[in-house]
Amino acid sequence: MLITRRPFIIFCLTIIVSTLSVSSWSAELKVMNSGGFTAAYKALAPKFEQATGNTLSTAWGPSMGAAPEAIPNRLQRGEPADVVIMVGYALDELIKQGKVIPGSRAALADSRIGMVVRAGSAKPDISTPEALKKTLLQAKSIAYSDSASGVYIERELFKKLGIEDQVKGKAKMIPKIPVAGVIASGDYELGFQQVSELLPVAGADFVGKIPESLQSVTVFAAGIPTGAQHPDEARQLIRFLASPEAAPEVNKSGLDSLPSLSK
Repeated sequence: MLITRRPFIIFCLTIIVSTLSVSSWSAELKVMNSGGFTAAYKALAPKFEQATGNTLSTAWGPSMGAAPEAIPNRLQRGEPADVVIMVGYALDELIKQGKVIPGSRAALADSRIGMVVRAGSAKPDISTPEALKKTLLQAKSIAYSDSASGVYIERELFKKLGIEDQVKGKAKMIPKIPVAGVIASGDYELGFQQVSELLPVAGADFVGKIPESLQSVTVFAAGIPTGAQHPDEARQLIRFLASPEAAPEVNKSGLDSLPSLSK
């Protein structure tokens, strides 16, 4: 009798152990991610899920602004999140407000501003400040984003080049949608945004980054909101996104990976 029952007992123990293993080690992480890190995240997320057994449920939205989808507004409404990925200084503001755990902050990548033209159009020279100034003055229309890069262009870049008055009538901030989209449609001649947000859009050709002396480098960082349901797994995800193993996908997306995880 004992011999006949033994396989059944072993089977039951196997089911119990496997169930405990899944419940103990697998988690569904809720992630809020902003635009600039989207391409890198989409490439890296399946690798993290495969390696850990955890799954990622992702909500998308800008790092700031009045849109309901903006990450700060999502958190204000009480939407649950285990990890937020966003512009560094916007994340710092959430830390000050007590909405993100201070010690969880980790820098993931640097993001630089680039320019696109409609696919097939001639690519103007923007390799030096002088060349960029000439290109902007000659352009019929200029579009830039309503995110950190666009705010910098509108408030600082044009002033630095001394062309604020000359471009005022032909330069416009584009809300909510990717700038490269209005370039691809032919609505505007030149488009400026963070490189990682320009590259995925079909119908627009990437010209290059603006000169380093005129750059506004945006740091993308990740953190763990207070009240996160899976803080340990959240730290695991952040370490992975900031790791040397993730760097090739980060760089491929148009961001500049950092040498090591920093806080």
